[in-house]
Amino acid sequence: MIPVRSGKEFRWKAGLFYAILGTGVFRSQRGVIMNEVFEIAKKEFVAADKAGLKDILAARKQMSKPASEAIEVKDPPKEIVTSQIAGIEVMDLEDAVKVLWKQNIYAESGMGCTGPIIRVSDANLAKAEEELKKAGYIN
Repeated sequence: MIPVRSGKEFRWKAGLFYAILGTGVFRSQRGVIMNEVFEIAKKEFVAADKAGLKDILAARKQMSKPASEAIEVKDPPKEIVTSQIAGIEVMDLEDAVKVLWKQNIYAESGMGCTGPIIRVSDANLAKAEEELKKAGYIN
């Protein structure tokens, strides 16, 4: 639905949208769709297995990622962090921060709108991404 500025027009469009959803056409198709979705999913998983999905997932699990080290790394001096790096697995977040700390790059872990992030300063963004790629945390 396209948001509009006028409250009256927005309410009218929202009402029309919900009126269409409540029509008999959608209600009668809902049962068919819900029953077929499981059959479609089953067929898709069978096709994915034939294409080698299990092998891909097994290889992905075996990828060597640095294990969490028992040695504590001293964090570098704090700096303002305004840039963010996304795409890191949530379970690897703290280990990835330690990798950057070893390179004397100040970093903080956090949660962004779409998932886990590492925040770094603008000056260290390119170097941090490079180090995380070398360590296998991002592509």
